[in-house]
Amino acid sequence: MYEKFFELLKKSGKTPYQVAKDTGVSTATLTNWKQGNYKPKTDKLKILADYFDVTVDFFLQVDETAVRK
Repeated sequence: MYEKFFELLKKSGKTPYQVAKDTGVSTATLTNWKQGNYKPKTDKLKILADYFDVTVDFFLQVDETAVRK
């Protein structure tokens, strides 16, 4: 899921700090998410989805190219 967030950061030119400041989702939450220590709850995903103008499903979709058979 963090890969999707990172993709949105690159497209928007935002930093995690800017996103945290704008949304109220802490940088600690974003860092823990990046490190795999934490998976954001639905309410946080909704905030981030609204911020980037995407759906919550955008974060939940599995990248088919990354799935091994």
